[in-house]
Amino acid sequence: MLHRAFPARVSTLYHKDTMTSSAAPEISTSALCRYYQMGSAVVRAVDGVSLTVGHGEFLALLGSSGSGKSTLLNLLAGLDRPTSGAVVVQGRDLARMTPEELARYRRQTAGIVFQAFNLIGSMTVQENVELPLRFAEVERDTRRQRAREALERVGLGARLAHRPAELSGGEQQRAALARALVNRPAVLLADEPTGNLDSHNGEEILKLLREFNRTLEMTVLMVTHERALAERFAQRIVFMADGRMCADGGPQ
Repeated sequence: MLHRAFPARVSTLYHKDTMTSSAAPEISTSALCRYYQMGSAVVRAVDGVSLTVGHGEFLALLGSSGSGKSTLLNLLAGLDRPTSGAVVVQGRDLARMTPEELARYRRQTAGIVFQAFNLIGSMTVQENVELPLRFAEVERDTRRQRAREALERVGLGARLAHRPAELSGGEQQRAALARALVNRPAVLLADEPTGNLDSHNGEEILKLLREFNRTLEMTVLMVTHERALAERFAQRIVFMADGRMCADGGPQ
């Protein structure tokens, strides 16, 4: 994959009608299912979901707790295997990949942001952001430079040597976002990125997601339960309930 350089930070965010997308889908699923056995019961966490996400699209996936949206995101991230159906990203079916190929996919194609931040407390912010580059065996000086660039991009250029416990919740989520961006992924998958934040910090994180979507032509799929924020920042909203897509809100 050709890595894209970060452009200079922009202060103006673009409106939804300035975005154009390629006709070829970046992400598609077909009759995708993920079932779990719990005792004698079968939990249909994802139950026949067919979804297409265009290149450069910002899609919000809404649903109540237990609707299956986070399970769907894990399938798109290659963190879970489908029971049946296909999940295709950039023309490759994740269900057919080996564990090594899935690890490479997460290093090179998909960046992942978790609600719980998942920063390592014993490491500095810069070291946390460098970690994916270490797994990718990027040379030391290069990974330091790219980690600094990613942290500056999210407004944490002055916090490189701080540890996660020294940051606010909003700053920790920004650091987690920088870590997801440092490999310059084509696809960003965000699982409740505002779930542990107050309204101000939540809005700031979504402004950043929209900025990356616009300036880097990055496809963004965000799981959230906050409909008001999704309507403001996403181009399209899809609703899930009981493991199924129950409505596609179409372009916002």
